[in-house]
Amino acid sequence: MNKQLHAFLWFFAFLVSTEIKAQNTQPLINSTLNGTVVDQVTNQPIPGVTIQIKGTTHSSVTDLDGKFYFQTGQKFPYTLIVSYLGYVTAEHIATKDFIQISLKEDVKELNEIVIIGYGSTSKKDYTGAAETVAQMSLKATQKTLESSLQGSVAGVNVTQTSGQPGAGMSIRIRGGSSIQGGNEPLYVIDGFPLYNSEVTSGVLSGTPTNPLSTINPSDIESITVLKDASSTAIYGSRGANGVVIITTKKGSNNATTVNYDFTIGQQSVRKKVDVLDAQGFSRLRNAALYDSNPSGGTNQYLSDAQIAQLAKGTDWQDAAFQKGLTQNHQLSVSGGNNQTKYAVSGNYYNQEGIIKNTGFERFSGRVNLNSKISSKARFGLNLTVAETKSKVAPTGLVTALLSMPPTATIYEPDGSYTLRNPFENIFANPIATLNERKNQSITDRILGTVYGEYDILKNLVLKVSFGTDMIFNKEKSYLPSSIYEGSITNGEGKIGNAESRSWLNENTLTYTTVFGEKHHLNALAGYTQQSSTREFNTSGSQQFVNDITSYYSLQSGNVALMPTSGESTWALNSFLTRVNYNYDSKYFLTGSLRADGSSRFGKDNKWGYFPSVAAAWQISNENFFAPVKDVVNSLKIRTSWGTTGNQEIGEYQSLSTLTSVKYLFGDQIYTGFTPTRIANDNLGWELTNQFDAGVDVGFFNDKLNLTVDVYRKTTKDLLLDVQLPYTTGFTSSLQNFGSVRNQGVEFGLNASLGNTAFSWTSNFNIAFNQNKIIALGNGAEYYTFGNYILKVGQSLGTFYGAVTDGILQTNEVATKGVYTGNATPKAGDRLYKDINGDGTFTTAADRTSIGDAQPDFVFGFSNNFTYRGFELAILVNGSVGNKILNGNLQALELYNGQQNASTSALDAWTPTNPSNTTPRAKLDPAPVFSNRFVEDGSFVRLKNIALSYNLPKKVSEKLSLTSVKFRVIGENLLTWTKYTGYDPEVTNGTTISPGTDTGIYPASKTISGGLIVTF
Repeated sequence: MNKQLHAFLWFFAFLVSTEIKAQNTQPLINSTLNGTVVDQVTNQPIPGVTIQIKGTTHSSVTDLDGKFYFQTGQKFPYTLIVSYLGYVTAEHIATKDFIQISLKEDVKELNEIVIIGYGSTSKKDYTGAAETVAQMSLKATQKTLESSLQGSVAGVNVTQTSGQPGAGMSIRIRGGSSIQGGNEPLYVIDGFPLYNSEVTSGVLSGTPTNPLSTINPSDIESITVLKDASSTAIYGSRGANGVVIITTKKGSNNATTVNYDFTIGQQSVRKKVDVLDAQGFSRLRNAALYDSNPSGGTNQYLSDAQIAQLAKGTDWQDAAFQKGLTQNHQLSVSGGNNQTKYAVSGNYYNQEGIIKNTGFERFSGRVNLNSKISSKARFGLNLTVAETKSKVAPTGLVTALLSMPPTATIYEPDGSYTLRNPFENIFANPIATLNERKNQSITDRILGTVYGEYDILKNLVLKVSFGTDMIFNKEKSYLPSSIYEGSITNGEGKIGNAESRSWLNENTLTYTTVFGEKHHLNALAGYTQQSSTREFNTSGSQQFVNDITSYYSLQSGNVALMPTSGESTWALNSFLTRVNYNYDSKYFLTGSLRADGSSRFGKDNKWGYFPSVAAAWQISNENFFAPVKDVVNSLKIRTSWGTTGNQEIGEYQSLSTLTSVKYLFGDQIYTGFTPTRIANDNLGWELTNQFDAGVDVGFFNDKLNLTVDVYRKTTKDLLLDVQLPYTTGFTSSLQNFGSVRNQGVEFGLNASLGNTAFSWTSNFNIAFNQNKIIALGNGAEYYTFGNYILKVGQSLGTFYGAVTDGILQTNEVATKGVYTGNATPKAGDRLYKDINGDGTFTTAADRTSIGDAQPDFVFGFSNNFTYRGFELAILVNGSVGNKILNGNLQALELYNGQQNASTSALDAWTPTNPSNTTPRAKLDPAPVFSNRFVEDGSFVRLKNIALSYNLPKKVSEKLSLTSVKFRVIGENLLTWTKYTGYDPEVTNGTTISPGTDTGIYPASKTISGGLIVTF
């Protein structure tokens, strides 16, 4: 909302009303009217609202308290026309000397302004594909800003990489394109572009803290997602994966407002994985031991009588999971005048994990300042300072919770910890690990920009900005000697420090003019430069005298670990230009070009050039369209094409490099260096060409809006490690080879209904994307990576494994035993299909594509209802067609009696139970990855539901408050899915192996309540 325009309108209306009063020196007064105008939802007064008596020139403007006054010759009743920018113009009938008027926000008008790269424009004039996140989605979560994108924007797929508090999310805008490069979008926060890469020293065991978790979601005013190349090409080498533009809340020219937002809630694990209890496990172990040694009898572990006396045993999941408390406190102060506007906020957020002794804390403060120095000069400051603290679940913890036998105990009879699984497979006691291991991360961040604007000429504006992003991370780990992991080394302590320091300078000239009344021109030219440096160092020691000092006294360890350190730097210089032209608000044309020079690429290929062009036709502004405007009031078609790049490959990849090695010469150890990479002077950008065609339609005075986009984006010159001849002395080299294509269609439907008492706004979006590898380069048809295959004609994230074909029965051993993959087949073994038709099954020769992690489509459906002081917001999102590799299930279906197993083991094959789905128990199985462990990951989820109530204004005033809102919020309350794991919304986040669920911290559901008080 343009605050300066508001101030101007207020001032203009005030002058008009004053002039009218001055000219009527002896008015005929038949009535007087006092009134107040408030926001329909918040009940806060609205200053600057224009109120006019219909059919007359009599008007008034509300003051800072939202009040207005009339002395008029009109007699009651008469109609008032009430209007204000950002609200729906309304008519009210005045029948007595006092009236209170509630105005409803105009959602369409609030969304009219689209924040784009290096500027903004009105939505009706925009030629590209961009979408702004609805306000209800921004208010729905207080965890991380990425959460607000889930289900909110067509073509944006957001997947949780870990339920660990403070962990990140994987975001794909119109699909993933790069195989070894980055696939996450570029974030631009108050003008500062950054890539959300982790800053870690590597000391921490577990999921690193998400750098974006330092940004307080309550500070965000708007999030705009740029999707097509016309929108993102202005960011050149970093725009291939889309751009997320974030603006934080600014001040206004109103009186000072103080706002306190408090929420407290409780979260719990969404579901548990079904595993055997003590009795079921004992029978499984007996069966596995008998299968290995039939002569030992059927009860080699426990007798039937002993099993009957067992209770449920240790439920390791119950012992680890808890109901975690969450709380959020936000205090903000904003206000200003026509010269200076300010917004200051402080935030404290604390989230206890659903696994004991894990959690996340955030302390943050923000200052935004905008000041008009003179009639030509302006100044602005955006500054965030934050600190986060994380207690992280160590790697392998969830796997241990599922695998530890229920017959094992947490404690020994003497009170000490049971160190590990008492059987052959080694798993450390996960409860001991949670209680005793220290695994902490502390991150401090300073993110700020300062800018100055100067009107060189009437229509020519110079803007110079400087920014910095500094992240300081410390990781601390200690393994005490009292747990299994630390008993071997008699205690091990480590400390790591990592920091990232970036600076930015941007210089732009913007020229805006109108000539010939119908020709509108906006031109931008600029030069930017950015540089970033990263450093890390680690130290540690082992063999501690005791565990009291932990990592606070590394010198107390008798054996010092080898210290490590490193530093890397990259820089980017850029020239950019963009021209927007429209004729008579009917015909629109946009062209842009950016040139980037990056230090990351070869000396012969450092510069890349990224052009784009877009055109649109506002058909509804044509004269011939007038007959249908009552139904179809707006119709625009648009198309765009452009080229963007990807530089996220790390530093020094084009250079030959050395690494230090230790070698023994005689009886002495020496340090030397060996080459690790061959130089590639021609290493260049991954280039993405994207075509987009779209249509925007508004029906019934924009009460119903439809947006449709069709796109195709092709990424070529992929950055791939290509195999080299051994004669070179190296095994591979990073080269520009291969191509990946994403194409699809997106639909967005928005509806707004209601009146001043009741309103209903609804948003539905759905996106279909097809991902395909077009070429891998160098003549290669496919590469395999563990359980995945990269193959021409197939999608990224395609699973590669065997296909099951039932269970070998007693009478089939001689005929079908060759399809078990075992040298000595036995009844009860799993059968697999002979893919290559050679008459036998081997895991090497009979693997095939068995599904992929790419969804057929993703969707979101949000609804926001208001009735007087009540608000109800509901968001449902989902994904259909994607597969998930359930790595937890693969481990739990070994049925070896050495670790716990899935409850499916209760139906394991035996001579008396000839199952055709579940194989026999055996002590030493040969694991085979198959389609059995690739599950349907489709889901529909009630993502958020929030019910709010605003106290009536009269009640709030009696409390000496401007407004009071109470609310109850639920997150992830209901999920409909066939997936048997903890949660279907999961991935490990990599492009080659997405959709893998192995030992990932489970997702949670949350119920919270709170209030918002405004002074």
